[in-house]
Amino acid sequence: MRQGVNFSSGNPLNAYQVWGEMYGFYYLAGNASSWLKGYNLFDMSKVDFGPATIALMNSSGLINPSQQLLSIMQNSSWPIYVTSANQIVFRLISPFIYFPGVMLVYQGLLFDTQWLLQHGGFGTPTAFNSNFNQNPIPGTGPYIVSKVAEDDYVQFTQNPTYWGNSLTPAQISQQPLFDPGHAKNVIIYYKPDDLARYTDLSTGAVQISAVLISNFNLVLANPTKYSYFTLPSWAGLTSALGLNTQIYPTNITDVRLAIVHALNYTDIRAKAFLGQMNPYVGPEYPAWKDYYDLGNYSQYSYNVTLAQQYLKMANISTLPTFSMNIVADCQFCTNFAETVQSDLSQIGITVNINVQDASLFYTPYGSYTYELGNAQQIGNLVEFFGTWASGALTPAADWVDFVSNQSQSGNTAIYYNPTVKAAVDSFTSTTNVSLIQSLVKAAQTQIYNDAPYAWIGVSRLWYSDGSLVWQKNVIKGFLVDPTWSSQTTAPIFNTVTFVS
Repeated sequence: MRQGVNFSSGNPLNAYQVWGEMYGFYYLAGNASSWLKGYNLFDMSKVDFGPATIALMNSSGLINPSQQLLSIMQNSSWPIYVTSANQIVFRLISPFIYFPGVMLVYQGLLFDTQWLLQHGGFGTPTAFNSNFNQNPIPGTGPYIVSKVAEDDYVQFTQNPTYWGNSLTPAQISQQPLFDPGHAKNVIIYYKPDDLARYTDLSTGAVQISAVLISNFNLVLANPTKYSYFTLPSWAGLTSALGLNTQIYPTNITDVRLAIVHALNYTDIRAKAFLGQMNPYVGPEYPAWKDYYDLGNYSQYSYNVTLAQQYLKMANISTLPTFSMNIVADCQFCTNFAETVQSDLSQIGITVNINVQDASLFYTPYGSYTYELGNAQQIGNLVEFFGTWASGALTPAADWVDFVSNQSQSGNTAIYYNPTVKAAVDSFTSTTNVSLIQSLVKAAQTQIYNDAPYAWIGVSRLWYSDGSLVWQKNVIKGFLVDPTWSSQTTAPIFNTVTFVS
């Protein structure tokens, strides 16, 4: 670990702090073996971490841990252990060359575990410590949170003790994320009204803003004034319609095949995503070319006649009304759902669209096992906020999320198949690329034939129906979340540079 790095609290970053954070996440996941974003990377069978260990951490502290706590931390029969204050070991079940990509965000963003223990601790698996919503845990970054006004704004101030303040321009160019920043204070506003965000941008009240479908035409109409962020064609921000495989009648394969052929994908992309979306065939996304569409499939064809044939083969005397829940105050979600509703009416399927407040909409979603218990509440058709970005930067990410029974979120079709599971497991159980590819190819064929998802496309816009927009005479450039908005849809503001 890099030495001489402190958290903004003044506490040192050391291996003991990281050890406490990792096992804290394991504890909050209910001691699930796939606690790290759904990946089955570690043998947790010998781990005994819970309230007793946390109590010992509280009494000992993590800056200079007691011998009793240190003996637990150094226990090499656990998959994560320390060898010194500056070295922590992650021992995987088998080699996984993409492991660093799992640590990009969430569990990979290191925080001051000692400070956390002194301010109420982790909480429990069923009740996380919500105190940190208003009082963020210190990190090691170039900015500190100086004020929080929930549902209004968060204010950041440059960290005067940031370890990267002494980095040279050459060092920063090698890793721009270490940039100390170019503004003393930064305010990130929460404004749900799209017109208000566009107005703030146009008047200069803010420098960068999210502008969505209802006002994005104003951006496009003024290319000399505005620039907006676009994703590469191979990016990982994808859209798919989940077909709930656990409730009637979308638990019938022929019904799902009828649905995927009844959809006009070009029309959906035009109406919901401003046409700024490329077709794709999931679950892999195009960035991982060694594993993408190895079966050489095309997107499901829009073929109403074929859809009607599949529906006839399903042999259903009377079709029930299908349910589709969407989140409120999301224009492209509404456009998406209404287009699907219209398309399916052509083959005699009636879709009831239920607009729900976000707090209700997200309630039934979570791990694969959790969603199994909430299948009826989820409904037949699942748009899931329109788009999905992986929580990790690995080729296994969307396989784990979309089609695995170890998914922590994202498997909205609640889909499982042994052939597919073999492919998912292969990513973390072998380094034989040819073997992984053969299993992935077979899995993709299985998924294509089972049709748990209608793959809509890969977005070219940061928010799918809009993007980050800035005035050209103010902003020079910035970086964004490398997992394509999975963890943050704001720019990485310490990398923002200005025209003058």
